Amino acid sequence: MKRSGKITFIVVALLVFVFAYLSFFGVSNYYGDTEKIYVKGAADIRWGIDIQGGVEAIFTPDVTEEEFDTITSEDMANAETIINTRLVNKNITDSEVYTDNENKQIIVRFPWQSEETDYDPAEAVRELGETAMVSFYAGSEKTGTPLLQGAADVESAAPGYNEQQGYVIQLQLTDAGKSKFAAATKTYLNSNISIWLDDEMLSDAKVNEVIENGQAIISGQDMTLEYVEEVSEKINAGALPFALKVDDTIRVINPTMGERSLQVMLLAGIIAFALIAILMIIKYRVPGVIAAIAVLGQIAGIIACTSGFFAGADSFTLTIPGIAGIILSIGMGVDSNVITAERIKEELRYNKKTLDGAIDAGFSSAFSAILDGNVTNVIIAIILMGIFGPYSSIWAKILWPFMWVYNHTVGLIPGLAIANTITGSIYSFGYTLLIGVIFNFIFGVAASRLMLKGVSRFKALRNPVLYGGVKND
Repeated sequence: MKRSGKITFIVVALLVFVFAYLSFFGVSNYYGDTEKIYVKGAADIRWGIDIQGGVEAIFTPDVTEEEFDTITSEDMANAETIINTRLVNKNITDSEVYTDNENKQIIVRFPWQSEETDYDPAEAVRELGETAMVSFYAGSEKTGTPLLQGAADVESAAPGYNEQQGYVIQLQLTDAGKSKFAAATKTYLNSNISIWLDDEMLSDAKVNEVIENGQAIISGQDMTLEYVEEVSEKINAGALPFALKVDDTIRVINPTMGERSLQVMLLAGIIAFALIAILMIIKYRVPGVIAAIAVLGQIAGIIACTSGFFAGADSFTLTIPGIAGIILSIGMGVDSNVITAERIKEELRYNKKTLDGAIDAGFSSAFSAILDGNVTNVIIAIILMGIFGPYSSIWAKILWPFMWVYNHTVGLIPGLAIANTITGSIYSFGYTLLIGVIFNFIFGVAASRLMLKGVSRFKALRNPVLYGGVKND
């Protein structure tokens, strides 16, 4: 039993240190001048405009003068919503999108991509302004009336892969699109049907059978994973009601916190963690050492969820308020370990329990206080992410009744309409606070308990004084 406990401590502590190293530094390799990233680290975090700077572009409808006068405020609002969706699909949550209905302009601000030193903002702006209308035409030319077109016929798109065709784009049609596609494939059996995204041909395939299941596949020999993901995102975001052009020169936005703010914050974070660890060890001895390891694991978990460390997760846009969320959640992690250490000390000094009994009782009595504080913050984080986050997120859907009230109140209460200017920052705060609380439970509660019970099996570390108790007689 004692040997098993010792091994548990060694294994858990080692896993925490390995996880921390990987989340901070990642894993990559160079082939010549090309870097191949296997595991993303802190360097892959996408920083917000306030930390890293970004670009600003002003869009106007790319239409004729006669069409320009017919554009309504509702059309502009729809265009703004789709641009916001495209930004979110690229995992850019720290963006600012404003609509000037009088001049029919949409002002967009978004941060640089941290992983690209040669990031081309002009290309990113061009992608935001594309109409992205998907259409099906009979034959290999974009002529005549489209067989299917837009969101009314195409419900969603997703990247896929099969051995025969490689990377493909899988289209799911609406009920109306399903009927139209079945009729079209029947009419043009043994002929070609082409699929277009704006003026770009995505596919030109011969119809070999009638397709009635409401699914279509876009394939091509030169399609890469990045390409099918990009096209799928554009289709899912929806088509703009009109094409947009950049009205003015793209403007570079300098970071509001200064160019060296990131290095200063990093240094301050390292110093703060070192001081906290030293104070915890001096005050609580062995539980303090365990607390320092647990907090390190919590920080690593937050960095991992922000950098895109986990497979299938992209880098999250981290802002100054997001860093505040990290600091707050780390403070809660330290507090959790302090509460537990104090409970263990009380059990040893006043209830005269054995070391093993004190550790079990200490964690048990501390858990309810830790749970109450953390659950409260989870609720706050979810509310912030739901109200100030993307409308398509699960939190926004849960909080839809509140969102309805909010949307109908904007304009009635003075000052409430400015909320859109802080959306990305507040969402970043809620996100880091939420994941910080989650990792507090994982490391500050579960891992801490395993490590403390394991380290207490070492004979040299079984003196109650090392846990806040009195010296053995």
